[in-house]
Amino acid sequence: MHTPDALDVESADGTRVRVWRTVPEGATEAVLFVHGATYGGRTAFAPEGYSWLADVAAAGRAGYALDVRGYGDSERPPELDAPAEEGEPVVRAETAAQDAAAALDAVRETFETVHLVGYSWGSMTAGVLLEDLGAEVASLVQYAPVYSPAADRAADFSPGDPPAAYRTVTEADTRERWASQRPDPVPAGAFDAFWETLLDSGQHAGGDRVAAPNGTLVDLTAAVDEPLYDPGAIEAPTLVVRGSLDTASRRPDALALYDAVGADHRRYAELAGGTHFMQFESAREQLVGTVRAFQDRVDGDHTA
Repeated sequence: MHTPDALDVESADGTRVRVWRTVPEGATEAVLFVHGATYGGRTAFAPEGYSWLADVAAAGRAGYALDVRGYGDSERPPELDAPAEEGEPVVRAETAAQDAAAALDAVRETFETVHLVGYSWGSMTAGVLLEDLGAEVASLVQYAPVYSPAADRAADFSPGDPPAAYRTVTEADTRERWASQRPDPVPAGAFDAFWETLLDSGQHAGGDRVAAPNGTLVDLTAAVDEPLYDPGAIEAPTLVVRGSLDTASRRPDALALYDAVGADHRRYAELAGGTHFMQFESAREQLVGTVRAFQDRVDGDHTA
């Protein structure tokens, strides 16, 4: 069993960000995961019994999962400790990319070869990291990506009028969001592990509520009109992967991202029966295996 431990690093502006890691003996390369708009890195990638970091470690690579500022156990912007209506939305992708750059630098102190995985809104963070900040990675996986969403989704992303600095989400909200994508019940054990990990983090806002910055919603709304990054500038071998039942990462948008990626070596994969929470579902082994196989192939053959 690979239980993650914590590493704190400083972002470019001095903000403390938490990175969770599993480092097996003999590892020579690493995978860095960047989470989405609502749940931090340990929640998204390392709940007990459903840990993608543990899967990575079991296969011989070191696994790292970033908590962007305001998420998980990273430092909180002051706006998160005031009434939501008193501040502007905080933590945009450009800021998250700075946090990811600091995490990548920390991983590189030990491992020269690093694969990057962006999940949901984290795919935007990963794109900004590679394009605007010029980061180089061995490969990129855009998992359940949101790239240039359809106009009918703009209302789904609204941060409020006027925009609030953050939002709170309840257990019922989260369970309903997950259940709405599935033809059968949400897997109870997976949900419990996921939610308990979230409540055990700095995002816990009391009772059954957690808080998440709203800069993400501003990003998602803006991307309806214009993507936040140019995938054509991405040269790293790239895999775009989503679940067939995912209503947050839609097929036309994921395919548009795949078509726009500039890398000569790119792949698109759609896994049957997976939702936006596929890493906790029955399809998780297929997801983990698909991503690992892509990274293995990149390592073994740089023509991918």
